[in-house]
Amino acid sequence: MTRDITTHEHESTDEDESVGTRTLALVSVINLTGFFIELAGGLLFGSVALISDAVHMLFDALAYMMAFGAVYTAEQYETSEEWSYGLHRLEPSAALLNGVLLIPMALYIAYEAYTRFTDPVSIDPVLTAGVAAIGLIINIVSVYILRGDEMSLNEEGAFYHLLGDTGASVAVIITMVLITVADLRIADPITAVLIAVLVIWSAIRVLRDSVSLLLERSPVPIKEVRSAISEIDSIKSVEDIHIWQICSQLTVATVRVQNHSTTLDEQHAIRETIHDQLADFGVDHATVELLETAQETASLSSHSH
Repeated sequence: MTRDITTHEHESTDEDESVGTRTLALVSVINLTGFFIELAGGLLFGSVALISDAVHMLFDALAYMMAFGAVYTAEQYETSEEWSYGLHRLEPSAALLNGVLLIPMALYIAYEAYTRFTDPVSIDPVLTAGVAAIGLIINIVSVYILRGDEMSLNEEGAFYHLLGDTGASVAVIITMVLITVADLRIADPITAVLIAVLVIWSAIRVLRDSVSLLLERSPVPIKEVRSAISEIDSIKSVEDIHIWQICSQLTVATVRVQNHSTTLDEQHAIRETIHDQLADFGVDHATVELLETAQETASLSSHSH
């Protein structure tokens, strides 16, 4: 006889989710404002560097908007019976798109570095540095809002966008100082290449994490989980185990074990112990299936009457 025992232990609260949604929305608005400020400054002072940083910030704002849309939509369908786990799968999908957007951003920065190396432009370094400083303050405020020990995949993607944009603003300021003090115009393309490398590194990390989620890679070592469950009393063997993530904040597992239980109370105790072990590995939602031999099934049936 086979018994399916399922429990739902996902404990995300509406308050936690709404905080994440508000955070992404606020960062979106802040960075969109920064884009318009830097774009106006770049056009007014003739700074290609500042226009490039403005475009960088626009990409960031679009990334945050997509992340906000994914989180907000998932929250609206949280209790929908039509979608087994709501629409939380939108989170890694949006994060993947954000990672993809980082690639053309890096290529654009590298292209700008090349054009400035071959054809330096004449700009007003003092005013350009002043506007870039405003952009830097906006990025620092955004980083402060997103900071924390734990971030969702979307928030992590936004955070790396911010790091790249912060580096771009710092690079513009440093470049303007070097041009003003030492007329060292080659500093502009060199710092731009360094920014491009930072953006590419960020893209690789975001793409790796989002693809791992979409392809259902186990977030914890399966061998360690199997070993921990096998050590539980009355467990004969672990027949099957799968662990994957719906989104960065919802981990799911299914486990099938052979056991030596002879009463319903013993089965209940085994089930609870397995769930405790899985919880220690960060599993939020688990399905446990206990398998018994024919002899044990007969004994269990006699104790049930």
